[in-house]
Amino acid sequence: MRRQKGIWRAVLAAGILVGGLAVGAFAQGSDTTYVPTGPGVAVTTQASVAQTVSKLKQAVAHGGMMVMGQLNQGKVLAMTGLHVQSETLFVGSPRVGKMLFSADPGVGAVVPIRINVYQDAAGDTVVRYIPPSKQLDKFHNPKVTMIAKMLDKKLRQLTSMIGH
Repeated sequence: MRRQKGIWRAVLAAGILVGGLAVGAFAQGSDTTYVPTGPGVAVTTQASVAQTVSKLKQAVAHGGMMVMGQLNQGKVLAMTGLHVQSETLFVGSPRVGKMLFSADPGVGAVVPIRINVYQDAAGDTVVRYIPPSKQLDKFHNPKVTMIAKMLDKKLRQLTSMIGH
């Protein structure tokens, strides 16, 4: 039982880290813009939140990753009277998760990668994620750091494919 929990944690962690790699693959075209403001990395698009989430899910699947969870924050916040469009996908890869969890099981606090898709005040849809290295560097583990930097590089490559 304990071994199964460890395996599932590794799967979740890897999945989320690698899942973030798909961000750049889903929104290619002239209606997208790279936005280097706020925490992490943000990409804006004129597509709706629902369309963007759908494209992101497709990109994740085509990239050999998986959506390990989804949270419709807008729906939850509507219970408080706040009406926003915001959904978060938890994305990762079992293979990468295995490497990370083998190095330090505590990475489960960070992975899978969290990718938030929301509508901003200007009406644009924004896809935002925090680079894995910004979160995983706190583990002070060379193997974790190496994997996180690899994921950062891949995420930058993918998001740079989105029109400026």
